[in-house]
Amino acid sequence: MNARSPATLVADTGRGNEAAILNAALDAFGTHGFHGASMRDVAKRAGTSLSNLYNYVPSKSRLLAEVLRRANDELAARLGAALADAGDDAASRLREAVRAYVRFIVDHQVAMVVSTNEVRYLTGADRAGLVAERDATQAVFEDIVAQGVADGTFATPYPDDAARAVLTALSAVAGWYRADGRLSRGQLAEQQARYALALLEAPLAR
Repeated sequence: MNARSPATLVADTGRGNEAAILNAALDAFGTHGFHGASMRDVAKRAGTSLSNLYNYVPSKSRLLAEVLRRANDELAARLGAALADAGDDAASRLREAVRAYVRFIVDHQVAMVVSTNEVRYLTGADRAGLVAERDATQAVFEDIVAQGVADGTFATPYPDDAARAVLTALSAVAGWYRADGRLSRGQLAEQQARYALALLEAPLAR
């Protein structure tokens, strides 16, 4: 895996080894992928015993699902906060949502890459839950685009496809972003916001 920003997603929860286990799992999945990572490796990274790890979570699949759920919760919280502070117009809301998404990717790049590459290993309720959370994120962008199309801010004749294209482009950032690249965190967020507005055929703010 190419992306190697610090694999820290969960702050101390006050629940024993929970944060250490989840962050260790994220790092293991980010380094070795789902099949390459082992529960023993996760336990070692977390500084706990294998038996204690199994007391916390019954399987590697459940552990992956919990890591991805935490990532989605963090992304949803950031999007909600950004939209709460944005203006009421669609262009402002879209710009702030994109910026929040990009900042999440920069701060949690490994989590984003794992979410993209390893989700195929989830099944049943774990997969259904993750799909529902992703659909909720997509709905945020679809609603903004629909608002902009309705009031004439966005000229795209393909609102649903355009919203998905914006999200696809944002998700791809995790695969190529480098902390030592030419763009700062803020510059990258602004670049992607401008790309999104252009895709939606919106006038760029001066």
